[in-house]
Amino acid sequence: MDQESLIERLTAENEEFRRLRGEHRAYDQELETLKGTPPLSADRQWRVGELKKLKLMAKDRMEAIIRHARPGVTA
Repeated sequence: MDQESLIERLTAENEEFRRLRGEHRAYDQELETLKGTPPLSADRQWRVGELKKLKLMAKDRMEAIIRHARPGVTA
């Protein structure tokens, strides 16, 4: 099973993966919105940093779920 098929299956079957994927997209959209309105205030700069961390944590968790879902991997 290729990566894209696995992601589609996990999105359909795994509630946590689906939630994380949605959060990741929402963080990305908010980042793009903030970046499109320079200059950034100190509060907005802090929010950008926070969103980047949240986005990375969601991606790391999704990658862990993908690794454990691959055929031949036992958790």
